[in-house]
Amino acid sequence: MTTKTESKLEKLLARGEFVISGEIGPPKHAGPEGIVKHAENLKKYIDAANITDNQTAIVRMSSIAAAFHVLRSGLEPVIQITCRDRNRIGIQSDLLGAYSLGMRNVLCLSGDHQSFGNHPTAKNVYDIDSIQEIKLVKDMRDSRKFLCGEEIKQNEPRYFIGGVANPFADPLEFRVARLEKKINAGADFIQTQAIFDMGRFEKWMEMVRKRGLHERTNIIAGLIPLKSHKAARYMQKFVSGMLVPDEIVYRLEKAKEPQKEGVELCVEQIKHLKQIEGIKGVHIMAVAWEEIIPTIVEKAGLFPRPSL
Repeated sequence: MTTKTESKLEKLLARGEFVISGEIGPPKHAGPEGIVKHAENLKKYIDAANITDNQTAIVRMSSIAAAFHVLRSGLEPVIQITCRDRNRIGIQSDLLGAYSLGMRNVLCLSGDHQSFGNHPTAKNVYDIDSIQEIKLVKDMRDSRKFLCGEEIKQNEPRYFIGGVANPFADPLEFRVARLEKKINAGADFIQTQAIFDMGRFEKWMEMVRKRGLHERTNIIAGLIPLKSHKAARYMQKFVSGMLVPDEIVYRLEKAKEPQKEGVELCVEQIKHLKQIEGIKGVHIMAVAWEEIIPTIVEKAGLFPRPSL
């Protein structure tokens, strides 16, 4: 088992384990208590936790600071670094600082447009894009160089590098081509947008396999457990790049206990995804519902989690 980093997530994937990651959203205040509580509750049930970076462009505690609290709680974090809020100097500085604090996984992404958040007149940065960001992190790790070409003479940050993919935006062929660009840039793992339309996702994965991309990176499928048909309908109508079939909305609408039905749906999706060639794990984005993740993991037959 050869690995590039000290990441637990990488080691589990290299060993052939079906991994589970979750997501913890930092608060809109400076108190770490909620983050610590989530980390303590989840650390036995997931292998790593994404710490979002000012998600939906709303000001929150920094991903790196929140990840430090998660790490101290005994759960491995995946920091997010968006291109929206930093130029290349800030990105590289944050990567050095986060690594010094014990972070070993990073997810590179563009970030939600500022018009969605609480500072709609803020200026986006986008000095580099997410593909260039992946290449930047890889070069810092493997070539020991900053983006400008200057050598990192010691203690280079050795991250397990992640990117994101959306199989549900059109045109579908472009989404596969963009995935390949991220893999070529150095993405060790890919987390997808939340999956509800399994038919569309399987078509995307078929195209991914034809190019052999599933053998060059670790694809982790994204899921969002739904609490109600209203939540499903909102995502269907107002969340860009997400496809929610009508049958899912109707199923939750008819359910006597919609939250339980949402859990069952998520469990069914996990079992389905496990059978798709090239899927190495699932990423459960239980937005403001982190406490349901242990139940989902147990019902899916994925508990206890493997240890190193």
